[in-house]
Amino acid sequence: MTPSPPALSAGYDVCVVGGGLAGIAAAIRLADAGARVTLLERRSELGGATYSFEHGDLVVDTGQHVFLRCYEHYRALLDRLGTGGLTQLQQRFSVPVLRPRHRPHVLARARRLPAPAHLLPALARYPLLSVRERLRAIGAANALRGVDPDDPGNDRRAFGDWLAAHGQGPRAVRRLWDLITVAALNTPAERASLALAARVFRTGLLERADAGDIGRPLVPLSDLHGRAALRLLTRLGVQVVTGSRVERVEPDTSGYRVAIGGAGGRSAREELAADAVVLAAAHPAAARLVPAAACDDRDSWHLLGSAPIVNVHLRYDSAVTRLPFAVAVDSPAQWIFDRTPPSIGDGQYLVGSISAADDAIALPARQLVRTHANAIAELFPAARSATLLEAFVTREPHATFRQAPGTRTLRPGAATRLPGLVLAGAWTDTGWPDTMEGAVRSGHRAADVVLAHLRGLPASPTRKLEGTR
Repeated sequence: MTPSPPALSAGYDVCVVGGGLAGIAAAIRLADAGARVTLLERRSELGGATYSFEHGDLVVDTGQHVFLRCYEHYRALLDRLGTGGLTQLQQRFSVPVLRPRHRPHVLARARRLPAPAHLLPALARYPLLSVRERLRAIGAANALRGVDPDDPGNDRRAFGDWLAAHGQGPRAVRRLWDLITVAALNTPAERASLALAARVFRTGLLERADAGDIGRPLVPLSDLHGRAALRLLTRLGVQVVTGSRVERVEPDTSGYRVAIGGAGGRSAREELAADAVVLAAAHPAAARLVPAAACDDRDSWHLLGSAPIVNVHLRYDSAVTRLPFAVAVDSPAQWIFDRTPPSIGDGQYLVGSISAADDAIALPARQLVRTHANAIAELFPAARSATLLEAFVTREPHATFRQAPGTRTLRPGAATRLPGLVLAGAWTDTGWPDTMEGAVRSGHRAADVVLAHLRGLPASPTRKLEGTR
């Protein structure tokens, strides 16, 4: 984790466009250094893709976001927000692996062995693979330690091709490698960048024994991120303006002017003048807002595309499992989370998260519910006698960018050709996949680029918010 930057010698106005994790992280870092920060967010609350909404007596997260112990920047942000204690982090990596009509198998690291030996017992005893497949998986895991995530050649290669070249057949990929790849990269190994896959496996599982320990929120995401961020930013003196749609970002003689659109998409009604701007928006919005002089490759950002995630929510009248989460193989279900709040008594609320959901995103909710409920009944026998009280589906059509071979050449760095205008977001070139950790790292990097620029400018006397006439 990078240390806090030194304070600015004089005050400057910085506008942060976007209130997701990247924008929040950038705004905190800038305010800590003494900048006068205005954060603009088009939605009614902060948090970006990590927010919650009410559904009857349930508070529903838009997606099932977990983190790893190696997410050091993200975990430090939670501590700064005062919400680190509202999460639960495993003492050791341990994942129940489910298969229809079979007893669960727990895939866990050894307690006292150093990396990468900490995974040897788990792989050697993994019953979903044959002995020969296990030995080959151990060899592939060892070889993956030598794959450089920052090598452009590795980014151009598919992880699936690399696995095949290292003796991993379709069953081993489906029952082992894709358990992690699909969840972490939102794409199967056959369509994933080798470099990004190497980042996931090396950083999360192979280089440090405890790095892959899994953390999960114990409260709704809006409580974990957005509301806590609003409280902290307000204490730091950041002006947070929600419900504001940015229409243009333009350079002028003294810095930048940010045009803020009116309600309902009407023409811009006011402008914010700033010495610097952090554009912490998703790549389609960033491509629309960034001036052509700043990034001549902005028209290629759409090639990053997007990949969907679908969540199936099932509420039963009684408990069907004691597992807090699990992953399924040979099943329509993937990752399953127990999100039961205390308010629903003896019942249980499960959420099935389907990543790389291109085949599921457009299916009718009724079909998704039926398929998933049947899958849960095959995985958890108690579900066969429980009554399904309620079921619904939430969809994230643009959950991540497509983390495919050749991705990195499309991901811009923080700095642009216009000094003081910087980019942030998990889609930028962080070297990490599209994760909460990548988002926070991008915000820190963007803030540092802005601060380096501002230290070379004369003082800016006051923040300027003007109505357009």
